[in-house]
Order: sequence, then C-alpha cells, then structure tokens
Amino acid sequence: MRFVWAVAAFVLAAVMIGAGIAQRTVFQGPDTAVAAIAVDEEAPYLVIDGSVLNEVDGAQTLRAQADGDIFAAYGRTADMTAWLAETPYNVASLDDQGEIVTELVEPAPPADTTADSSATDDAKPDDATTTDDAASTAGETTDGAAAVEEPARSPIGSDLWLDEFQQSDILIAPLQLPKGMSVLVATDGTASAPTAVSVSWPIPNATPWAGPLIVGGGIVLAIGVFLYILGIRHARRSRGPRRKGLPLAVTEPIDIAVEGADKGVISSTPPTRRAVTRGRRSLVVLPAVAVSALLFSGCSAEAWPDLAPTPTPSASATVLVPEGQQAPAVTKPQAERILARIADTVSEADAAMDEDLASTRLGGAALAARSTNYKLRGAIADYAVPAAILTKPLEIVLPQAYDGWPRSVMTVVDDDASKTSSIMVLTQDDPWAPYKLSYVASLEASTTMPDLHPVYIGAVQPAPNSQFLAIAPEDLAAAYSDIINKGEKSEFFDMFEAEGDELRERIAVNRQERLDEFNKTASKTGSLTFASAPGTFAPFALATVESGAIVAVNINETDTVKPTNADAVIKLDNNATVKALAGADQSATGFTTTFTDQVFFYVPTQGSTEKIRLLGYASDILDAKVIK
Repeated sequence: MRFVWAVAAFVLAAVMIGAGIAQRTVFQGPDTAVAAIAVDEEAPYLVIDGSVLNEVDGAQTLRAQADGDIFAAYGRTADMTAWLAETPYNVASLDDQGEIVTELVEPAPPADTTADSSATDDAKPDDATTTDDAASTAGETTDGAAAVEEPARSPIGSDLWLDEFQQSDILIAPLQLPKGMSVLVATDGTASAPTAVSVSWPIPNATPWAGPLIVGGGIVLAIGVFLYILGIRHARRSRGPRRKGLPLAVTEPIDIAVEGADKGVISSTPPTRRAVTRGRRSLVVLPAVAVSALLFSGCSAEAWPDLAPTPTPSASATVLVPEGQQAPAVTKPQAERILARIADTVSEADAAMDEDLASTRLGGAALAARSTNYKLRGAIADYAVPAAILTKPLEIVLPQAYDGWPRSVMTVVDDDASKTSSIMVLTQDDPWAPYKLSYVASLEASTTMPDLHPVYIGAVQPAPNSQFLAIAPEDLAAAYSDIINKGEKSEFFDMFEAEGDELRERIAVNRQERLDEFNKTASKTGSLTFASAPGTFAPFALATVESGAIVAVNINETDTVKPTNADAVIKLDNNATVKALAGADQSATGFTTTFTDQVFFYVPTQGSTEKIRLLGYASDILDAKVIK
C-alpha cells in the first residue's frame, strides 16, 4: 500500500510542479505593451496627446531615439498648445477607431493688415515721391526681416513644464500622466524632432499560484520519496513466509585463519552496518536537493499571492472645487523648481550688480528695490548686499486658478537657518516668459495665515475693484497710507488691526527719531516732513477659503527736507546714501527721499467681524532727488 501512495504522490507532485513551471513560462503573457508613433512629416516638435498616453492603463514609459541630444517635457495640454502657438509641430492622438494618428499643425497666419494700410494711405496726401520712398523703405525692411530669421525658442528650461528630461541618442522617461497632460519631444527646437518614438505600458502578468504550486509539488514529492523508502524497507523485512523445517545440525563458523584462506571458503559473517546504510543515505539526499532547487525556482515575488491586508484609507477633509474654476497655474514641485531658478539668477545678478540679468527674474517692486541697491553698492563700497531669495522648505504654494496669462502663484518659505519666513508673488506674463518675482516680504513672527486652498485646486484672483472684500484691493494701499499719515484720525483706522502691526510702529518711531534729531540743529532754518502714498505698482490678490483674500500692495514713503530761510542750504554731510542717489551733496531747494514698502495683508470678506491684518512687509530705499 505504501508503494501505491508513493506513486500517487509522485504523480500529484509532477502535476503541481509542471503547472507551476508552465505558469511562469509557456502560459505567461508579455509584460509590456508597446505603441510606436509614426511621423510622416518633419517638424521641430512632436506632441503626444494624453489620450495616447492613456490608451493602456498604468504608468507610461517614453522612448525616443535620434542622433545627438533629445529633449522631452510634459505639462498640461492647454499650456503646451499655447507654447507651440507660433511653431509648426506634429501631434499624435487617437482617431475614432482608437488608432494612433499623427497630424501636422501649422501656426495661425498673422492678422491681415491690408485694409488698415489702405485706409491709412487714403488719409495721407497723394504724394507719389513720399509713397515710393515709403514703399522702398518698407521693402528693404521686409527683405531685411526675411533675411534675418528670429532664433527659435528653446524648450529647455521653460517654467511651463512640470518636468523635463534630456539624454543623448536614446531617451527613456518614466511617466504617469493623466489625460489632461501631454508630452513634448524635440531636439534643440530647430532641427526635426525624433521620429523613432514609442510609448510602452507594463501589463500585469503576475502568477501568484506558481510559487505555491512548485513548492507544494516539491513537498508532495518529498512525501512520495519517503513513502517509497518506507515501502522498500517494509518489503525487505518481510521477504515471504518463514516455515519451520527439520532441525539443522549445529555448525560452527569456519576459522579461515586456521583452516586456510586459500581454500576459497566464503565467510558467513554479515556485512557491517556502514555498508548496509550507504545506499539508503543516497536515496534521501537526492529528493532533498531536488526540493531545494524547486524552492528557489519559485521565489519571485510575482509568483506568490499577496496576503497583506488592503489598507483602509483614512478620512480626509473634503475640499469642494467651485464650479467652472480653472486649473491651478503650477504644481508644488514645479513651484520649487521655478523658485530655485529665480534664486540662482538673482544671486548671480547680486554678485555682478547686473540689473539686466536681475530683470530676467525680477519685476515690479522687487526689481525696483534691487535696482536701487545696485546703484548704491556701485557708489558706496561697504553698502550691504540684499538678502538672498529663500527657496526651501517651501511651506505654502497657492497658485492662481487660471488658464490664461498673466498667471501668478504665491509662496511662503520658512528658512530654519535664518529663522525667517518669506512670502512672495511670482508672475508669468505669457507662455514663453519665465516667472518673475514681483513682491517679496518677510512675515512677522506672530503671523497666522488664513485658511488657504490646497495647491491642486488653487485660488481665484479677485478683481482690483472687488466689492466682496472689506476693501477693494486697488484701494488698500491708499487706506493704509492714510493711517500712516494720520494715525487714529484716519477714517480707515478701525478697519485695520493695530495690535501686532510692526510696520506702523516702526514707521512712527523712525519718523519721530529723525524729526527730533533734525530739530536739534535745523528747526529754525529748515523743515522735515513725511508723507505716505500708494506706490506705482499694481496690487495683487488671491482668494482664501473664507472668501477673503491675501493682498500685496506697494506703498511709498517720502521724506522732504527744505530750507525755510532764503540764505540756508541743505547739506548731506553724513548721508552718503542720499548723496549717491541724488548726485549732489547740497541743495538750496532741498531733497526728497523715497522708500518703497512691499506689504502683504489679509483682507476679510465684506461683512466679516474680522479686521484687516498685516501679514508681512519689506522696506527699502527707492530714490532720492534734488527738489527743483
């Protein structure tokens, strides 16, 4: 019976092991699906639409091959289309049958100005000479413009991309993009884009029962061997029936040593135990080795079932996206990359005092303050270098939810090393322009930020004259300036939170100290007055969760010193800063000195019991002039 069970175990083991191996070999399908993208016409760019990328579920892998450097980037399809508006490009998409097709997209022709030109010509006097000269000049200009082509825009380093890749000869980029995203493939933006392009997706082909079948078959095989050995042992112990026969004569063993070994007598002494057991051990070692090999053959993770419990997602706060709200301008990784680029460029400009370089990444009030600093550092050897732009850790990213341009994003960076926090506004004027830092200020130590929308939703920008806020953004700078000038007598005083407003306190203390110092020597021959007014740069606002807004404004503080005596002269003996900016060390008419403030407020919604709170500010000298 043991042999029967052993044979059954061998058959079952063979079936199990064979089934397990077959799952990992002949029955296992391909692990990837590949779609090649055929390009019929040459163009400097190839756009792979999100519908192609999501033709198969799962992560995508982009492969492109060409001689030299290959560039690829991905971003929102609408942004990519806007960036390519003036350039021919191929776009790969799915047709009605689900097949990948490639189409050449030409840029829209420029607007026809013939009618406008004709109307202008009719309005001019009929002067043939003038007309011919103008036509000749226009022709030369046109020919010159045709002869000198504008350099193609480079896609490398654009702030519009969510991420980009660059490799030589062969580019392999792992992706995981939704349908709203597309991929841009190019070389240098001038030469034709690579034509050997494909997208692949992993296909789930795990065989979770291959491992258990192979290992289980090995165990059953070992059991079969064990039963077989038991059967052999049992058979040897029972070699047929033993019957009682006639009594045999008592015999003694022959002593070979005595009788003589040359007589050919065979000894009846049984073999030693070592000789008997040597063959049995070999039978046991063989299946052990076989089972070990089978165990290792099925150790791949894909050959085993996943018995880990499925994690239960924890409840999170529900954030409702307003109906019709557009997409956020940037993602957090994109904002981190943009801010790092701005910081690097500004740091280089600060070191070289290069205003032109700074203007590529700064704008508005931030650029104006930097420009003045460069002038002063060029004239005063030990004048302080402006503080570096903080980049990380990026604690808050609040992008504007807007599909068009200009678009902006507000960020907050908490720097552990300097124990300071910066709040900034970055703005992109058009699809081809880099983001520029237009407002930057330090947050006050006790600042509590209002509730903000998450980065993946973004915030809308209230209109400058919005009536839904406690005060319209375009009126905020004037109201705060009135409080600085008049104090508690201002009609806007009760609208603003006075407690914790360090800017107001600093301005008041500074003005009083300077006035007291001036009056000690010049009160009878001159006057020193102060004024605050809105600056020249437009306010910026982004809505908060409670329908309020964070608003950044520009305020100018002006100090005016004049002589009150006809014989008096205002001298700048101890004021190298004003002297350097005004270009004079004395004046009979006086001087005006202007400081620029970049100020961030939280403005609650109309009807709220909250007051307008100061969040942060930065103050820098802007200009100094001789009064004319």
